[in-house]
Parts: sequence; structure tokens; C-alpha cells
Amino acid sequence: MMASRSKKSQIDKFRELAREIETVDSEEPLNEALRKVAKVPPPKNDKKPSDER
Repeated sequence: MMASRSKKSQIDKFRELAREIETVDSEEPLNEALRKVAKVPPPKNDKKPSDER
């Protein structure tokens, strides 16, 4: 099932996810489901703050 998911467009993934969680009033089920689908890489600390000199 995961292989077929990777070929779907983002909107298709979103719609499928909304059906899976049965679209409830609470944001938590959506957030939990999104964490499974959308993996965000940790922020890169390449930039140094402008305050340091």
C-alpha cells in the first residue's frame, strides 16, 4: 500500500487521509495522520544569528 501512496499527488493523499480519519472536529487526529505522511526534516542551523560578531 505504501508504494501506491508514493505515486499519488499531494491532494489525493490529503483526501485519502481525510477519509481514513473520518474528518472529525478535533485537529489532533489530522495532525497525527499528517505526521505519518509529511515528514519534515529538522531545520538546518547553517545561518548564524546576526547578533554574533
